[in-house]
Amino acid sequence: MQLATYVNDLLYRYECVIIPGFGAFLTQYRSARIDNDSHTFYPPGKTVSFNKQLQTNDGLLANYIASVENCSYPEALQKIRNFTGTLSHQLLDGKTVTIKNIGDFKLNEEHSVQFTPSEKENFATSSFGLSTFTTPEVLRSATVDSSSSDSKTPILFTPEKREAIPYLKYAAIAVIALSVTSFGGMKLYENGVQKHNFVTKQEADKRVENEIQEATFVIENPLAPLTLTLPKESGSYHIVAGAYRIEANAEKKIRQLAAKGFSAKKIGKNRYGLHQVVYNSYEDRREALRDLRTIKRTENKDAWLLVQNLSK
Repeated sequence: MQLATYVNDLLYRYECVIIPGFGAFLTQYRSARIDNDSHTFYPPGKTVSFNKQLQTNDGLLANYIASVENCSYPEALQKIRNFTGTLSHQLLDGKTVTIKNIGDFKLNEEHSVQFTPSEKENFATSSFGLSTFTTPEVLRSATVDSSSSDSKTPILFTPEKREAIPYLKYAAIAVIALSVTSFGGMKLYENGVQKHNFVTKQEADKRVENEIQEATFVIENPLAPLTLTLPKESGSYHIVAGAYRIEANAEKKIRQLAAKGFSAKKIGKNRYGLHQVVYNSYEDRREALRDLRTIKRTENKDAWLLVQNLSK
């Protein structure tokens, strides 16, 4: 199984990818940097770290495997168990295990897992196609321009004075007088228009008010009040039995569970396009957890609880 490839794909989309029973890979953004010693430029990207404590199954990896390999969710979980079992045996034998494009694993003297991330893969999609490069150091030398020290005598220009033409002075006075006259006439015209508009508006408002007071509104045969009965929302806690790519397989699973007395149903597709089938839905969280323990003990150990409000 190409589980390393699946983990690699998910690290491009998510910041945390958990391998159930083994640990979690975490990504963190890293800005572009320069190594001054080697004159190497590194593009921005994401660094990968490993956390042994995060082992609880969140369904991300198993659902992705089920969608890619066209298998059921329990089958995908079993493939993950086989992979982690092989990985653990190799580490106990003292071997260094390499997950391609992600990093290397080995046990130290205290039998703790040590992870060394790979520098070959950049999981930042915004930096796709960018690679590191090395450039020689650029040396700059200061040069002095000797010609700049030469003193030059500035050349002064004195504009020739001309006599003002007398008739231009009188023309300017005439233009100013016309402007003042035109401005005064325009103000008188604007004041007259404003007074006319104000009187017209008062008459229109008074006419509308009189018509409203004289109007009589009569509503004949009023409608009876509507009574709405809202459907009761299903609970937000669902015990998932499985997820299927083919809808007919989901219907078959519902019939099998119904024959056993469960209120099985479909709750739509998940983000991978798989039809989800649940044993039952609950409004009370404690009741859902109690039935989940019973189902995992008697029916399906891979059953899990989904918390989702289906009315939204």
